[in-house]
Amino acid sequence: MRSALLVIYRVRSDARSIEARAKTIAVEQSVEMPVEAIDEDTIKSDIVGRVVDIGDVGNGIFSVRIALATETVGCDAGQLINMLFGNTSIHDDVVLHDAEIPDELAATFGGPRHGIRGLRERVGAGARALTCSALKPQGLSPARLGALAHRMAEGGIDYIKDDHGLADQSFSPFEARVEAIATALRGLGSNTNYVPSLSGDLDVMRGQVVYARSAGIDTVMVAPMIMGFSNLNRLMRENSDIAFLAHPAMAGAARIAPPLLLGKLFRLLGADAIVYPNHGGRFGYSPGTCRLIAAEALGILNGLKPALPVPAGGMTTERVDEMLDFYGADIMLLIGGALLSAREKLVEETADFVNAVKGHRYGR
Repeated sequence: MRSALLVIYRVRSDARSIEARAKTIAVEQSVEMPVEAIDEDTIKSDIVGRVVDIGDVGNGIFSVRIALATETVGCDAGQLINMLFGNTSIHDDVVLHDAEIPDELAATFGGPRHGIRGLRERVGAGARALTCSALKPQGLSPARLGALAHRMAEGGIDYIKDDHGLADQSFSPFEARVEAIATALRGLGSNTNYVPSLSGDLDVMRGQVVYARSAGIDTVMVAPMIMGFSNLNRLMRENSDIAFLAHPAMAGAARIAPPLLLGKLFRLLGADAIVYPNHGGRFGYSPGTCRLIAAEALGILNGLKPALPVPAGGMTTERVDEMLDFYGADIMLLIGGALLSAREKLVEETADFVNAVKGHRYGR
């Protein structure tokens, strides 16, 4: 095997069966047929998956490391996830835990085009943590959403994104929403950036990017698990001037470890910022999982730019100091519903959020 994609699975098994189970996974994720039926030696040596090692991590769970041929991925991000977990995802005793990406694959997919530095430069933020909020709920008209965005921008927030439930609906069509919100922010003359959510098939999303760019927008949001990895990477590669914020909708539908899926794979395919559920909010991620997601987004990865971690999901301004102490300054804090709950005091509550981030003293 000339060049290997190393994949780490967590497999539920007993000690007597794990070696055979690991070999079955290696075959399933490579040639998907009896090896003895293959009559070409080069396929047996270069293509058939190989079990590298097996480790007992306790409680009936084993870590299985398998080498797969990089050539089997080609240049397709969809085929990457297929090789990592395609058929094996159907077996409920296996979790895709991690993967070691060869440099040639990383170069193929490219990683973030802008990353943390680019997102900070867009709003003139220097080296501090960034602030973000979300426009919701579904059902509001473009004018109402524009008014909300205007008030958040008055409070000095850096980024305002669509809620991921906002699409191209009759009550708020994409183009009308983008125009209303972009106009509201231009009239204010602030550094606040609006991040519309893309939806639909690839051709529709391409058109949405064109429209957003014409309205002066340089950052958009996508949901990689809904749009598909191939479409995600294609859209990002076609629009190198646009920064992409990745949303985790449907990320819990597959048994893939969140640090790998959100922190590493979304970054590999081009996400400049990655939204994920923070611990202590509406979702069940632990502090350890959140720390690992941020580490994968920020850490060294095949020479790719770091992506900006965006912990979210039921966060409040009262937790700003705690979150910045936990994550440090290379972060975007996203507080949505808690700000909107302020209603007529939205401007003041937003300003309090922004000032708390700007005034935080690290290493207290």
